[in-house]
Amino acid sequence: MTSPNASGGPWSDLERPPLNARVLRQALLLPDGLWSSLDVVASTGSTNSDLAARAAELPEGAVLVAEEQTSGRGRLDRTWSAPARSGLFLSVLLKPDVPAHRLGWLPLLTGVAAATGLVKAAGTDISLKWPNDLLVTVDGEERKAGGILAERAGEDGVVVGLGVNVSLRAEELPVPTAGSLLLAGAVSTDRDTLLRAVLRSLADWYGAWVRADGDPEASGVRAAYEAGCATLGRRVRADLPGERMLEGEAVSLDGDGRLVVATEGGGTEAVGAGDIVHLRATG
Repeated sequence: MTSPNASGGPWSDLERPPLNARVLRQALLLPDGLWSSLDVVASTGSTNSDLAARAAELPEGAVLVAEEQTSGRGRLDRTWSAPARSGLFLSVLLKPDVPAHRLGWLPLLTGVAAATGLVKAAGTDISLKWPNDLLVTVDGEERKAGGILAERAGEDGVVVGLGVNVSLRAEELPVPTAGSLLLAGAVSTDRDTLLRAVLRSLADWYGAWVRADGDPEASGVRAAYEAGCATLGRRVRADLPGERMLEGEAVSLDGDGRLVVATEGGGTEAVGAGDIVHLRATG
């Protein structure tokens, strides 16, 4: 019997069928739509790296999806991998004509879009951990089921990568704090359906944001992110660059999408980069 983890062929795990690239293109590559191309590859090291390497020659809206990612990257140069066809592993090329100081909202916007699309298609609750994680609840515990990585590509491009654990089983979890849509009780783990929902949602949110000149208030991105953010209202520890640590309550986002932390001394500090740890749940 073929191992569920085998990646030798597209049908090596019958519970994890391959994506249907032709049907996905028909559904998503619309004449006046954002998405200009969509490629599905069997395996690659990193979809972000592959798409960034071609950013200069590709128009905005190029989508690259991998059935398996062997050297996926997250924030702080963390690496991760997952069994073939067990999740959504994709990157998109965007070229937003917005003020540079508002680009920090792009990964947050992607989180809102991904959560919105997945909630509708998978039927499971998803919350956002600032700045780039998608959280689900498994056995009453908060678990990370997805992550986002945005990187500049060329003069005007940004490659946004998204990885979501869809059908990852308990015995396949890389760490105890990981989760998947399956383990969270999703009503659907059909990756074609989930991918269409995510990309349609991302196109809608991105379009509204660009039309608003990147304004998080006018586009509704800030309100939506704050409404779905599990970090706000929590006591957190921020492990900052330079081996500095900050503890306090996450109270809001500032105009550039940075996390505002209220410290015990009565002051506040805006965190733009670093690793955030939730220290306790709200209430």
